[in-house]
Amino acid sequence: MKPGSKSHKGRRRKARQPRRTTRPQFLTLAALLVVASLVGGYMVLNRTTSTAPTASSSGGGDSKGNSAKNAEPKWDGKTKVIGDGSTSYTGPQKGQLKAVPLKPGEKPPQFVVFSWDGALAGDDNLFDHYRQMAKRYNAHMTFFLTGIYLLPKDKRNLYDPPQHDKGSAAISYATDDHIRTTIEELGEAWREGNEIGTHFNGHFCGAKGGGDWSVAEWKQEIEEFNSFLENWKTNTGFTDMDPLPFDVKAVTGGRAPCLEGQKNLLKAAKGFGYRYDASSPGAYQVWPAKKEGVWDFPLQMLPFNDEYQALSMDFNFLYNQSDGETNGDPAMYSTWQRETIDTYMSGFNRVYYGSRAPLFIGNHFEQWNGGIYMNAVDEIIKNVCTKKDVKCVSFQELADWMDVQKPSTLANLRNLDPGQSPDWATVVK
Repeated sequence: MKPGSKSHKGRRRKARQPRRTTRPQFLTLAALLVVASLVGGYMVLNRTTSTAPTASSSGGGDSKGNSAKNAEPKWDGKTKVIGDGSTSYTGPQKGQLKAVPLKPGEKPPQFVVFSWDGALAGDDNLFDHYRQMAKRYNAHMTFFLTGIYLLPKDKRNLYDPPQHDKGSAAISYATDDHIRTTIEELGEAWREGNEIGTHFNGHFCGAKGGGDWSVAEWKQEIEEFNSFLENWKTNTGFTDMDPLPFDVKAVTGGRAPCLEGQKNLLKAAKGFGYRYDASSPGAYQVWPAKKEGVWDFPLQMLPFNDEYQALSMDFNFLYNQSDGETNGDPAMYSTWQRETIDTYMSGFNRVYYGSRAPLFIGNHFEQWNGGIYMNAVDEIIKNVCTKKDVKCVSFQELADWMDVQKPSTLANLRNLDPGQSPDWATVVK
């Protein structure tokens, strides 16, 4: 069943209008980003598999770190219910990675971040599935919540999106049952050490989307996300449900729909305590730097085959393998699944045995092409999160770790090519 058709499977995205697409073989390097607003997807290809140029050493951490500035006051052990009872403060999140500076000559851990755009708990139970995968393989993940997934359709006019009519959205509103289940999953995910970030609200891309929004309009979008999170109990009437075990201050980063509008988004985010942003439209596998004072955690170009590199998100494989059709040729599913796994593993191995730059993998809770992209992610979690020195963490935990490293160490790390395995004594001093 195509997205947008009536279903009880928890589908989120409206069916796209038929259009002609350009085969990846004919994309130029200048056209690094292909956007399909239906599914919030994007495809990045690079016409070389040669090692990336060394990264700029601009941007960097503070040896004192943002963590010190954002340090929580000592908790008295009591749950503090906030506002209408939608959220609460239950103390510092448990089980988080202990961020410590590297010792001289020490090889960095291999960080891997799995993140999920939208974070709606549909009938496919994928939210629960990846929570269980995280627990089984000692991993934490980042779930980027779409704010209107907490807003009933009959209350949609409470959403006033920038440059669009009240209540409009480029995605479907969730059913009441799915809102309820999503709230439950969000709470459990946070208790288990996972991060809740933001995917903002209406998923507008292209004309009048995030790329066209001013700083003030991005602030409006963030404020509305915060309102939906803080007031879901009033908006839904689900007074029988417990408050979420975290409050809006726990949301410290996000990913913009279709990776659009980061420039103004970063300026808008300054007043909301954001520590990172995952909206960059693709980058080489190099150690991150800061933009506008927050960590820039982009999706990455991974070796797709002998000629191309593809952005590290499920939709990009979909676009390259079946021209963006969510139900492609079933005879190709096993081939495409293996191709996806091999690409992720090639990207992982390049840095694991090289620079140890973090690997970022972005996904959606979708069963595209028979669920092969979910199967591929499952395989990657099993393969990499069990390896020596690998830490499968949330973006928030990675930001914590980056914050406590010496600026000189971070600068040296950024100067490494992805596959470069250095004498670590010359990098970490």
